[in-house]
Amino acid sequence: MSLRSATRALIGAVAAVTMGVAFAGAAQATPPPYHYAALGDSYSAGVGTGSYDPDSGACKRSDLAHPALWANSRVVESFTFAACSGATTQDVLDTQIAQLPAYADLVTISIGGNDAGFSRVVGACLLGTDQDCVGAVESSKQFVRTELPARLDETYQAISDAAPAARVFVPGYPRLFELNACEGGLSLAKRTVLNEAADLLDEVIADRVAAAGFTFVDVRAAFAGHGVCSADPWINALVQPQDDAFHPTAAGQRNGYFAPLSLAMY
Repeated sequence: MSLRSATRALIGAVAAVTMGVAFAGAAQATPPPYHYAALGDSYSAGVGTGSYDPDSGACKRSDLAHPALWANSRVVESFTFAACSGATTQDVLDTQIAQLPAYADLVTISIGGNDAGFSRVVGACLLGTDQDCVGAVESSKQFVRTELPARLDETYQAISDAAPAARVFVPGYPRLFELNACEGGLSLAKRTVLNEAADLLDEVIADRVAAAGFTFVDVRAAFAGHGVCSADPWINALVQPQDDAFHPTAAGQRNGYFAPLSLAMY
C-alpha cells in the first residue's frame, strides 16, 4: 500500500469512528420512553388543585398534579397513577404497591404526613389555643422521630422489591406558612411550630430516603415566599371543600413540585 493510500485509509477509519461516536451521543441524548409510577398521598394525588378525575373517587387524583404534569411532558410508555388522598405508609403497602409494575423504571412517592397526623394537628391548631397547637405539634414530632422512620423503611423496601430497576424520587413537604403579619389567620406562634414540624418531617424523610438509596427532592426552597399568608400563595388556606385546605394549588403543583422534580428526574 502506498503512503497516500494508507493515509486515505487512516482518515476514513477516523471518520467512521467519529461518526459512530456522534451517533452514539445523539442516541444517548434522547431518553427512552419511561415506565413511570406515582405513589403516595394527597400531595402527589393533586388535592388542592380543585380539578379531579371523577373516576378516582375519594383519592381525588388530578391532571394538574405534578405526576400527571411530568407524565404529560415526557415520552412515557406507561403511567401508573396510584397516589390517593389520605394515604399512609400502610395504605401504600396494602393497596398501592400491588399497582406498581415490576418493569417500572421511574417512581415518585410523597408519604409520611398522614402517618404523622397532619389533619389532626392542623385541626388542633385551627380550633385551639397556641398551647393546644404546640402540644399537638410536639406529639406529632415525637412520632416522627421515633416511629415514622421504621414505617418509611418498610415502604421504601417494598418499592425496591416490587420494581428493582426503578429510580425512585421522594419529594418532601413544603412549609405551609409565611411568618409575616397575617390578618385573620393563625397566630405567629402556631404558624412557627407548624413550619418547624414540616422541617422535622422533611429531615426524617430525607434521612430514610438516603438510607434506601433513593433521591430526596426538597421543595421548601421552591415554595419559599408562597405559603399561606403570602401575597402569592401556592398553598390553600381555609377553603371549600375542606379537604383542599393546606394543600398545594395548581400553581404549587406546577412551580413548587413539578419544576424541582423535573430538574432532579430528567
